[in-house]
Amino acid sequence: MKISASSIWSSVKEIREKSPVIHNITNYVVMNNSANALLSLGASPVMAHAEEEVEDMVSIAGALVINIGTLSPHWIRAMLLAAYRARNLNIPIILDPVGAGATAYRTSTARELLQEVPPAIIRGNASEIMAILEEDAKTKGVDSLASSHTAVDAARQLNKNYGCTVCISGETDYIIYGDDITKIMNGHPMMARVTGMGCIATALCGAFAAVNHAFAEAAAQAMAVMGIAGEIAVEKSPGPGSLQVHFLDALHRLSEQDIEHYLKTDG
Repeated sequence: MKISASSIWSSVKEIREKSPVIHNITNYVVMNNSANALLSLGASPVMAHAEEEVEDMVSIAGALVINIGTLSPHWIRAMLLAAYRARNLNIPIILDPVGAGATAYRTSTARELLQEVPPAIIRGNASEIMAILEEDAKTKGVDSLASSHTAVDAARQLNKNYGCTVCISGETDYIIYGDDITKIMNGHPMMARVTGMGCIATALCGAFAAVNHAFAEAAAQAMAVMGIAGEIAVEKSPGPGSLQVHFLDALHRLSEQDIEHYLKTDG
């Protein structure tokens, strides 16, 4: 699959014009970060996790983002309720198995969500992707112990088993669907010094999936925009504190020329 600056820009414009609602059931650590990133890009975030309202909320959304970063039993019930409603309404679901492999609870929850209501896109680091399939795969907290390329085989198996696009984030991002594999080489190491950047990438996948139902392409577009905005921000940032501010500004000011200049991909 090939992605181009023009196709990415077309989706960015559509997000800005339509401002799709992106329903996030996400973790306490990144709620503010993810909401601001979606707003900066042009989408309309909502963070709703109460069992009493998730079905109503997802009904007005363009995409549902499920992130297991801070789990509890009532949140898991809410995730399943929202996912069932999204499936019935053909609303794309994006799953982020944060920390799968670190604890049995996280791993089993990620597997349950994947098996009960397979998402359109699953995005995680290499350790998380492998942990969903392999009992002995381990994760360092919520950080990966493996390079992204080591999870390609696991991603192919997940795609085969559940039909979802699999996005492995890392120094190189891999987007896998069927026999297609797309690599995105944008980004900067300093981004790993800001908490929740992976969760933001998942939220952005939701925004792109809301306007582009070719989900592998949508995931690749989201990862490219994420990495490009990070590179632009790093140029102005002496450290991770200012990077957060400049990253939001870069998403807000992103232009087609920026995408053309920075995009590094190998479809």
